[in-house]
Amino acid sequence: MPTNQRCSGLNAQGDPCNATPRQNGLCLWHDPELEEAAREARKLGGQRRKREVTIRGAYDVEGLSSIPEIRRIVEIAVADLLGMETSVARARTLLSAAQTAAKLLETGELEDRLAGLENVMGPRLKAVGRHR
Repeated sequence: MPTNQRCSGLNAQGDPCNATPRQNGLCLWHDPELEEAAREARKLGGQRRKREVTIRGAYDVEGLSSIPEIRRIVEIAVADLLGMETSVARARTLLSAAQTAAKLLETGELEDRLAGLENVMGPRLKAVGRHR
């Protein structure tokens, strides 16, 4: 089946469905034979989103798109690890978390230094670029 084909079903707005079809020309969401599987997938998706929102709120985590967000994940992991029984696996994981934290600190310091250099050198670099 060519990959450019689309499901022959319609979405809620009545527009053509853009999902990749199965052999019968319908996607998971529009195939009557898979109605129960689609219902279960929707249910699980909703549960996952609810759980994700709850966890983000409980742990004060937004994502992994910035150094502070990643640092928060490391802090949570370390706190959980420190509460565990002493073991070789725990020690290894704590060392790994410490390495991750050190790398985050290094990256943050380099970002700060680079921003400072750009602030000082920015006007000079722009002036040099205009004279070329």
